[in-house]
Amino acid sequence: MDILERNKRLEELDKEHLWHPFTQMKEWLSGKPVIIEEGRDCFIKDVYGRWYLDGVSSMWVNVHGHGKTQLGDAIKRQVDKISHSTLLGLGNVPAIELAEKLVNLLSPLSASGATSNNVAESNNRTDSNKGTALRRVFYSDNGSTAVEVALKIAFQYWHHVGVKGKTAFVALNNAYHGDTIGAMSVGGIDIFHAAFGPLLFATYKSPSPYCYRCELELDKRTCSMECLEKMEDILKENGDRIAAVIVEPLIQAAGGMITSPPGFLRGVRELCTRYGVLMIADEVATGFGRTGRMFACEHESVAPDIICLSKGITGGYLPLAATVTTESVFNAFLGEFKELKTFFHGHSYTGNPLGCACALACMELFESEGTVAGLAPKIELLKNRLDGLSHLPHVGDVRNAGLMAGVELVRDKPGRTPYPYEEKMGWKVALKAMSMGVFIRPLGNVIVIMPPLSIPLSNLTALLDCIEESIKEATA
Repeated sequence: MDILERNKRLEELDKEHLWHPFTQMKEWLSGKPVIIEEGRDCFIKDVYGRWYLDGVSSMWVNVHGHGKTQLGDAIKRQVDKISHSTLLGLGNVPAIELAEKLVNLLSPLSASGATSNNVAESNNRTDSNKGTALRRVFYSDNGSTAVEVALKIAFQYWHHVGVKGKTAFVALNNAYHGDTIGAMSVGGIDIFHAAFGPLLFATYKSPSPYCYRCELELDKRTCSMECLEKMEDILKENGDRIAAVIVEPLIQAAGGMITSPPGFLRGVRELCTRYGVLMIADEVATGFGRTGRMFACEHESVAPDIICLSKGITGGYLPLAATVTTESVFNAFLGEFKELKTFFHGHSYTGNPLGCACALACMELFESEGTVAGLAPKIELLKNRLDGLSHLPHVGDVRNAGLMAGVELVRDKPGRTPYPYEEKMGWKVALKAMSMGVFIRPLGNVIVIMPPLSIPLSNLTALLDCIEESIKEATA
């Protein structure tokens, strides 16, 4: 079978057997699939040999680039030892070493002043340093499961410390925390979640800090973050029923790259402490350098009670997630066997040695290559180019947190009128970019820019040039 025959067969098999996520398969089946076969640096190559600049880090997971030798070698070395051993009743070397590494990386969130308002500490006193530090690592497989773990920990925590009735959660409108049942329940994107409404548990919803389209119809230049006041109203009235507030720090990614105003995250932390509820930070998308710091919570010196990590943790090589909490929360689960305080949750591949070994190598690359320190000129370039894009006639808003950015397209700029969903303007821009050798994936009318952190300035410039030209052509 020659290469063309093979490729045609792959396309036929894709259409015959695969069900692609977040994809209207009727349209997919009528088109020609793009099938990726290879990756190098910040580029991916299809089966016909065409290269594309990976403008979304292969769904926000790739950090150090494709074909990174150090990550592949770490996996190979671990394969030669053992590829999987359960964490149920056993430990394994990479899982233990990675836990230590993650705790050390999270230590800035436990610095003096960052955790003095940690609510779990006030409910379960231990040594002040250990009690409030993020020290206990629970592994799972992906961002959704990391969130499920966090929700179940928060729910069960209050039961164990003898506080009855705290079983509900507060989440933001426009939030996205994953696609499993609990994660969807604390989500706030109707287009993703409405169909599953009967399956979900009720959640208190607080206004999103979406300044461009403020739910409270306020002007960001003069408002005093009244969205936080609305959250306080919820907590004041229902605090005795609320186990935790869950937020994506600094930016609601899948909600449309919605950036929160300075101080919002710190405000959420203060409200959680004031009203005696846990704070869950979903850093699945924002963690590991994406916002210009290792973790987004560092920007406002906020220490959550529970933090969810995934995506960039292995540099885009293997599925892995971690939910990290404080010693205070962990201690509430300690008891005699007969007390049934055990956290009854786990996965077959929890703490998989291959994933953990890869993650360790990924963390080592952050250090050896100075990845986070090297982001400043890239973020500056991105901001400058976003400012330029903001003047285009059909760009309503531009926003970014570090190297995560969104460009919101509108039909009518003065009136902020969005393009109708069925017009698929975001996808028209993406298809234009694809024809020019750049792969991006929009969120409705929002063009997402989220390349590998390792992208050179020259390639970042090329990416932004392509996006600008694609927007001009698609919206002309």
